[in-house]
Amino acid sequence: MDYIHATLLIPLLSAIVMAFMPNLRLSSWLNVTVSSANFVVSALLMLKVMEHGAFKNNWFQIDEFNVYLVVLTTFVAMTTSIFSRPYMEHVCHMGWTNKKGMRLYHSMYQLFQFTMLAALTTNNLGVLWISVEGATLATVLLVSLYRTPEAIEAAWKYFMLCGTGIAMALFGTVLLYFAAQHIPGFDAEQGLTWSVLFESSKQMHPVIISIAFVFLLVGYGTKVGLVPLHNWLPDAHSEGPTPMSAVLSGLLLNVALYAVIRMKMIVDNALVSSNHPHLAGYMLMSFGLLSFVVAAFFLHRQRDIKRMFSYSSIEHMGLMTFAFGIGGPLATFAGLFHMLVHSLTKSAIFVTVGHATHISGTQNIEKIRGLIRTQPSVGWPLLLGVAAIAGFPPFGIFTSEFLLLIATMKSWPWLAPILLIGLAIAFAGLFRFLHPMVYGEVPDGQQAVKANMWPVILHLILVLWLGLYIPDTLANWLNEATRFISGTSVL
Repeated sequence: MDYIHATLLIPLLSAIVMAFMPNLRLSSWLNVTVSSANFVVSALLMLKVMEHGAFKNNWFQIDEFNVYLVVLTTFVAMTTSIFSRPYMEHVCHMGWTNKKGMRLYHSMYQLFQFTMLAALTTNNLGVLWISVEGATLATVLLVSLYRTPEAIEAAWKYFMLCGTGIAMALFGTVLLYFAAQHIPGFDAEQGLTWSVLFESSKQMHPVIISIAFVFLLVGYGTKVGLVPLHNWLPDAHSEGPTPMSAVLSGLLLNVALYAVIRMKMIVDNALVSSNHPHLAGYMLMSFGLLSFVVAAFFLHRQRDIKRMFSYSSIEHMGLMTFAFGIGGPLATFAGLFHMLVHSLTKSAIFVTVGHATHISGTQNIEKIRGLIRTQPSVGWPLLLGVAAIAGFPPFGIFTSEFLLLIATMKSWPWLAPILLIGLAIAFAGLFRFLHPMVYGEVPDGQQAVKANMWPVILHLILVLWLGLYIPDTLANWLNEATRFISGTSVL
């Protein structure tokens, strides 16, 4: 599977080259070219898996679950790089960063891709942990790129909270390894190989596995942004460059949730015959629902536009976590589909927000007014993007939330009213601020800027299309991923 190595080596080698490339214009175009090439390679990898099935060895595993996330990651990274080329040139022109900062940005952008793809493709839980920690270090440097006191504070807060969380994930990983060593005849060298642990998990001690999952959920859940482990996320979004916010919200949160789901699969298999077979699911449901409800209320208290949409990300990650906690084919399918449409929608929104803040010269919601009058090419996509993320039909998020609601009514009917109330609160929180931002009176000094909206248009078209019709290929693919995670298919 040479495509696996190519998918990892392309961004890694590019990160090294871009760190020393003096020509910033060439570096920005190379960032777009490399990201596009990596998307093509990942698409070829997906076709390979479709033709020959899953692949695994001691270091890599490519299956129905992670290969679709690999393609999604490279696609959003590609479209965001297209947006970031002129956007970051404008940032450099405005003096918010310098040439050294731009080299750091392009290098860390590719290194960030590498760490996420390494986390998605590895079959080794130690490499998974290292990759997630590497993603943390790369994004810390991106968050602090502008070197303002607020950006430095946000970067340190991000580093300390996520560093503490990832340390707990390490302890949980060690406990998994410890549990595996007590299996008769178990090969110690395979103690961190996910596929081997999954196949042998029924022989592990249920108490040790349960304790391990608590640490793993808290550790990787910090990266997901689950309440009350979420405090780093709003600051990181509001102070970092907008392209970083797009990939952070659209991609990194998915990778952290992916790690949690992989761990849940081991725990579910280990506890199937115990007194608490659904312990992992109950914990995911609790954290997910708490995150969803808290974030929905916090949307009403925001005054910074990027912080507002960061709480929207927490809300939707809570929904996904809740879906995977319910388990079963329908909820799992809904969770997988929601990961896809949320990534496309939220990255598009942050791209639009980046242009909106340049138009108004501020991130203060109360000072962003009349975008449709100032620059319709920014105002209308913002309106449509918020409608999509709020779950308006016929956008794809409506479909995934509707499927999740049906799954909840089937398995936990008394929780369905909480979901509906939370969705209504989140809807009100988004639209109470949206209307004046797009339709209000234009303040003095607000002028149009040169905006690259093609990535936004492409993402919103895809989200609309997926809401109206899920292609058979994608539906079958998500169905196979659902079967892999839950053991049964929805179709």
